[in-house]
Amino acid sequence: EGMGPPQRILFPPEKICMAWQQRQRPGAGLHNLGNTCFLNSVLQCLTYTPPLANYVLSREHSRSCRQQGFCMMCVMEAHVNKVLHSSASAIQPSTVVNVLTRIGEHFQLGMQEDAHEFLRYTVDAMQRARLSGSSDLDISSQATTIVHQIFGGLSKIQSISLCLPVTCLSCKAISDTYEAFLDIPLDIKAASSLNEALEDFVKPEQLDGENGYKCSK
Repeated sequence: EGMGPPQRILFPPEKICMAWQQRQRPGAGLHNLGNTCFLNSVLQCLTYTPPLANYVLSREHSRSCRQQGFCMMCVMEAHVNKVLHSSASAIQPSTVVNVLTRIGEHFQLGMQEDAHEFLRYTVDAMQRARLSGSSDLDISSQATTIVHQIFGGLSKIQSISLCLPVTCLSCKAISDTYEAFLDIPLDIKAASSLNEALEDFVKPEQLDGENGYKCSK
């Protein structure tokens, strides 16, 4: 078990800039096209995420993209450039709305949807786009996309908490299989702060019953 170094570096981490590389004035707002507030709020959050915006504003992705048909990174690149370069007070998010069912086949235009769910599907779609054409990549290499480096992480996962290695109470053997994640579920209602929610998330727990874990040793 354990995790080795990536076989390929898909995006050099030193190229990721967490601050805005160019001074940006506030871009255009987004018109509500009929229950699209869930989509608009997520798109605005992503548009003003500096490392993602820096990347798509450079148009580096579209210059090298070989994906046929739907590509979420190309869609996001077009949307962010349109928002931040528009002189209008608000624009229609048609670039994204037109591919709504490609992002998630259950999303329906005109229906109220969950913003967090849409965010997860959008980030997942961007990650798939960056992995397109790169088959049989090890997990370490998959974690080197720009999407995963901005939004994701790796955890020693076998327990339901997603972040802790599993220790057998009998033989003390430790399972430290790694898995990638692009988001983590936090119980914010049971915590008074984000830090407390994170601490609760990584708190050790005993696995038994339906969550029981069979030791391989």
